[in-house]
Amino acid sequence: MSAKIELVFIPCPGPGHLVSMVEMAKLLVDRDGRLFITVLIMKFPFNSEIDSHIESLTASVPARIRFVLLPRRSHSPRTSFFAFVYHFMESYKADLREAVAELSARGSPRLAGLVLDMLCTSMIDVAVEFGVPSYIFFPSGAAFLGVMLHLQSLRDEQHMDPTRLKGSDAELDFPSLANPLPAAKFLPSEVFMEEDCRIFLDLPLRYRETKGILVNTFAELEPHAVEALASLGAPAVYSVGPILNITDESKKGFEILDWLDQQPDASVVFLCFGSGGCFEEHQAKEIAYALERSRYRFLWSLRQPPAKGKLEAPRDYADPAEVLPKGFLNRTAGVGRVIGWAPQVAILAHPAIGGFVSHCGWNSALESIWFGMPVAAWPQYAEQHFNAFHLVVELGLAAEFKMDYRRDLVKGSDDVVMANEIERGIRKLMEGEEARERRKKVKEVREKSRKALMEGGSSYLSLARFIEDVCSQ
Repeated sequence: MSAKIELVFIPCPGPGHLVSMVEMAKLLVDRDGRLFITVLIMKFPFNSEIDSHIESLTASVPARIRFVLLPRRSHSPRTSFFAFVYHFMESYKADLREAVAELSARGSPRLAGLVLDMLCTSMIDVAVEFGVPSYIFFPSGAAFLGVMLHLQSLRDEQHMDPTRLKGSDAELDFPSLANPLPAAKFLPSEVFMEEDCRIFLDLPLRYRETKGILVNTFAELEPHAVEALASLGAPAVYSVGPILNITDESKKGFEILDWLDQQPDASVVFLCFGSGGCFEEHQAKEIAYALERSRYRFLWSLRQPPAKGKLEAPRDYADPAEVLPKGFLNRTAGVGRVIGWAPQVAILAHPAIGGFVSHCGWNSALESIWFGMPVAAWPQYAEQHFNAFHLVVELGLAAEFKMDYRRDLVKGSDDVVMANEIERGIRKLMEGEEARERRKKVKEVREKSRKALMEGGSSYLSLARFIEDVCSQ
């Protein structure tokens, strides 16, 4: 047998990053028997759920993937969540270097490279120290990668200050987009804050030093963006998606699946806003009013935000009735359910679901495509506003719902989307000729997403190219 090859994966510990990176590792070892992967795990001090995430992940991985848990560190929140995450990961550099040194000293399997989360660019230095290449795993799409690279070029080569775009009507042309982008509305909030903007644009500057970028997309979804990346000076790009965890669901929530079994096909609106998505009482009430007025069947994942100023993960409400209109749960008992955490993949796969009101995190966007599920875009933070623009305007796979709502993960949100606007968005998702056309288009892209991963498909071949590049060094 050929010589064994080891890759070290260094994910961000956020669920959206960690899960897709582990799925990437599983795909690699499944494809090539020479590959061994060590995943170095950092733990956020505020996310108690990470332990159960890791437990479920380790139970479902092949023997050639192993996890090394690094010591938990405590950090004070910085001015923003984004700056906190970046500096938190940077603080692990010595621990990560020590772990890589131990692996390198073994000699077999041969250390062939580091695969780094998009936020973990400081570890490029460690790869250089050990004389191995580094690769970026980019858990978002090719169009957003193109935006980051182009913005960085505008800053460093044309001396543009992106923070000045805040509140402006400026529309920018990006090579990775076919349409002009209204910058203030759809760029991440981080672009408009001085420290965050510097960090945000230093990331793609360092991507250019790596040997390649693994992007969680497929060529048929973003042909324009994938083609544009080479002109932006990106290193080798491997479109290897959709990378999804579509089998490993907790048993929690199966009662909800029993309820869905009793509903007509494509009749239920599913509202779910990701691992960081949550609403205060005033917003929860407006959603409830809209759902009741719409008369649609619904399944709503409602989670409680942390206290303002606290850096913590959302959690389930002890009693959702306390934040919902009086009598709402009784009045809607025949048509809807309000739950906490949701087994999203199992729900999206269910034939009773007819539409998905989503925050437009990229993992959720890919899951909705995989299951042929039309989306109504209600982004909240990070690159979700850009993803919403991409899905609605560029790709025509989502309905415009509420595109300019913003929620800070530490400070919360003072915005309230009123019931009449929410009801209008639900109807746009579920009713009319546009909704029918959108549903048809999503189902067409669903077939392309599945073919991309099959033998001979675009992502299958792209992954083969990555494996060959790694193993031939």
